[in-house]
Amino acid sequence: MIEQNIPVTPDTKAIWLIINGDKIFQKVDSPELLVSTWGALDFAHEYQEQIVKVGSHLDIPCLLIDMGSEQIRSDEYTLVSIRTLLFQIDSAFFSVISRAWQVALFIRTHRFCGQCGSVMQQIEWEMALQCSRCQHRCYPRISPCIIVSIRHQNTILLAQGKPQRARNMFSTLAGFVESGETLEQAVHREVFEEVGIKVKNLRYFSSQPWPFPHSLMVGFLADFDSGNIQVDGKEILQAEWFDPKALPNIPPTGSISGQLIQHTLKEIEHNAELEIIQKN
Repeated sequence: MIEQNIPVTPDTKAIWLIINGDKIFQKVDSPELLVSTWGALDFAHEYQEQIVKVGSHLDIPCLLIDMGSEQIRSDEYTLVSIRTLLFQIDSAFFSVISRAWQVALFIRTHRFCGQCGSVMQQIEWEMALQCSRCQHRCYPRISPCIIVSIRHQNTILLAQGKPQRARNMFSTLAGFVESGETLEQAVHREVFEEVGIKVKNLRYFSSQPWPFPHSLMVGFLADFDSGNIQVDGKEILQAEWFDPKALPNIPPTGSISGQLIQHTLKEIEHNAELEIIQKN
């Protein structure tokens, strides 16, 4: 649960999520979560009234401070990208980091009312901003996005868009849910639009908050139904059916895309074992 107006003393110990720009502070000699007392964080003390609790981890509170774009220099601390940190940490902490980054972005991007242009004020009892002039109230935005791993016999469909090409990576298909659309409809539409095939046997897998910038990834597994791969050339530049023994560079298992791929590979392995048994 998100809590505001968190009182702290010099002895308050917490996991501090101190964001600067699109990066987060770590100790130079300890590339992991920043666990410290409030008194030791001199460079952040002027932000004391902006502390937000975004959860807890191992019974230690996780406290967020957003410094915006202020330039902070320190020999003791360094800045790392939030995306990098997400793949360094325990998966159990993934949602806390995601929540912190989404809350920071929400406050940054809602300083003024979208209805009348007046300055927004933070609500004390919930995570919301409200205009004192027209009373328009805003809450952190969550954008549902489907992500799907597709199997065809003993192969898996992996695709590469512009972001993946820069990292020389192939991944699963994904896309935002449109207004008035179910999650299942979004899967069928996105797959057909991006690679020109139809799928069947949709199965829910799991979900994961993805803070780039405010997505909720809803994962599905699916089987190939019909069609030939024909990429759209815009979002998807290349897509192929891959044999599990000849995979390209794929996402790590900390991400839902990596988890979907690994699950599909296990399904393929199990299917191959059944085929061998049936032949014998």
